[in-house]
Amino acid sequence: MNINFKSKKLIKECDLHGDFLTGGLVHDAWKRLDHVVHQTPLRTSATTNLRTDKNVYFKMENQQKTGAFKFRGASYKLMRLSRAQLDRGVITASAGNHAQGLALAAYKLNAKATIYMAESTPESKVQATRGYGAEVVLTGESFQEAYEASLKQQEKCGATYVHPFDDYDIMAGQGTIALELLQQEKRIDTIIVPIGGGGLISGIAVGAKAVNPDIKIIGVQAAAAPAMHTAYHKGIVQKLGKVSTIAEGIAVKQPGENTLPLINNYVDDVITVSEAEIADAMVNMLERGKSLVEGAGAAAFAGLLSHNDQIKSRHCGVIVSGGNLDIGKLAHIQSLANQLKPEQSHAALSF
Repeated sequence: MNINFKSKKLIKECDLHGDFLTGGLVHDAWKRLDHVVHQTPLRTSATTNLRTDKNVYFKMENQQKTGAFKFRGASYKLMRLSRAQLDRGVITASAGNHAQGLALAAYKLNAKATIYMAESTPESKVQATRGYGAEVVLTGESFQEAYEASLKQQEKCGATYVHPFDDYDIMAGQGTIALELLQQEKRIDTIIVPIGGGGLISGIAVGAKAVNPDIKIIGVQAAAAPAMHTAYHKGIVQKLGKVSTIAEGIAVKQPGENTLPLINNYVDDVITVSEAEIADAMVNMLERGKSLVEGAGAAAFAGLLSHNDQIKSRHCGVIVSGGNLDIGKLAHIQSLANQLKPEQSHAALSF
């Protein structure tokens, strides 16, 4: 774990109280999670490098425990709780991956977990969450409705709330991806990250820039759920009326209160991708990369492919955030990918 933190402003080992996000908190999470999480592999593709004129490194968090990066943040958060807090049980809302991460982390620490999820959550994610021992409550059409229901239940039962993204300990746990990535490939100059509520990109941005303040961080949202994109570029924070995207892991109706200021301060750009572009990246990863990736997990790759000319990088990290895909949706995903014109499609790329 030999990481050189270049910015003393960002790395302060004493800043571990968890009421704001620092490089020190991310580094503490990295040390404590070292033997808890998988060090996920980097993958490269000669053809993708040729197509983009960049050296591209895929950080395969779809191979993390529970199939997504969320286990990192949930584990670190629960490690920071007292036994009394754990004994009250933990409760949250989730689009699916945080649910599984928290359920497994709670199981390992002998704590009861209750998870609220939208009724549209893929069955594979629901069953996996229950399989880790959590109680699952399905309610509402999107994450936002499930979140509001979970807050009401928390007031009644007194369980410890573990927010899926708007929590500094959660962000710090997710930020360990950046430190791991930069240990694996020190030449990274740009990291492309999917954005839902912003916990992943906040942790990665603070963690990466504690190592190298010059690293560029680019966020990618689904154009069908652009709350953070709008807030970042127009300064307008609003709750979207409806979100519908194959990238359900980033289908969040409004930015996090704690994540938005961090994104404004540390993230260099936020871009959007269409449903067809996300689907095309998913098909590419499956057919050519032999990797099963969910919509949110393919969003960063879709952003690179669709905005390549605007992304100035020689060594580019792409966060493949999760692989918990409902196999029954593959035909729909292929149909969406087929909507792109031949010159727009990248599914013919070979890893």
